[in-house]
Amino acid sequence: MAFNYDKYLRTEKLPTLWCWGCGDGVILKSIIRAIDAVGWDMKDVCVVSGIGCSGRMSSYVNCNTVHTTHGRALAYATGIKLAHPDKHVIVVGGDGDTLAIGGNHTIHACRRNIDLNHILVNNFIYGLTNSQTSPTTPKGFWTVTAQTGNIDNDFDPCKLAEAAGATFVARESVLDPKKLEKIFVDGFKHKGFSFFDVNSNCHVNLGRKNKMVEATDMLKWIDSRLLPKAKFDALSDEEKVGKFPTGILKNDDSIEEYCAAYEGVRQKVMAKGGH
Repeated sequence: MAFNYDKYLRTEKLPTLWCWGCGDGVILKSIIRAIDAVGWDMKDVCVVSGIGCSGRMSSYVNCNTVHTTHGRALAYATGIKLAHPDKHVIVVGGDGDTLAIGGNHTIHACRRNIDLNHILVNNFIYGLTNSQTSPTTPKGFWTVTAQTGNIDNDFDPCKLAEAAGATFVARESVLDPKKLEKIFVDGFKHKGFSFFDVNSNCHVNLGRKNKMVEATDMLKWIDSRLLPKAKFDALSDEEKVGKFPTGILKNDDSIEEYCAAYEGVRQKVMAKGGH
């Protein structure tokens, strides 16, 4: 029996505004399938997005949605979750929303371990604003702000999330929607801050300007960088350079979730006659 995507979509908004071959559509479908798999009622789901190509994600899902300012999606989502701790909040952001202008919010959402599901659409470029260098743009790549080649060192978003305190960290790519759906399911079930680094293609504003003309060319490049965690761990330090592990990289249920801790404080204040 075919999966009924229409049940979860604002069909009147379709077709999407994303470029042909964009990985955002794969991510959207994987999110929907994961929501279905965990059995969430869409009335209890809120999708929060920021600015950029990934910011369109909230436009197409038929649930509570908030389209926020650049880099502030996690700040809005934190307020929503604290006001409605029984609801399921999914945050979708690009490399800028998550790691540049929004980097501070990402660090502290991880540190608090608040029960949010943060999906980084990592396409290595500021796609919607026409190809400026992002925090994940590989060194040497051409962008409109680095036309002789990017000299910035990029970093591993998952290492950042782990170091900042996220209790669930995972990485996959749009190359394998089934694996992507699985990490979403596992992360959605997790009680605490879940961080997903989803490697995706922007072949229009990054790939074709770096000798990857077709979507498939950029997908092959993404595939060349990724290895399942077990295979990655078996590599020497030299062999790990330029490679990134996929799968669930951290899953720690031992740390108290922020909303639960906040409720504990509220109960103590109420017991003392507070408001």
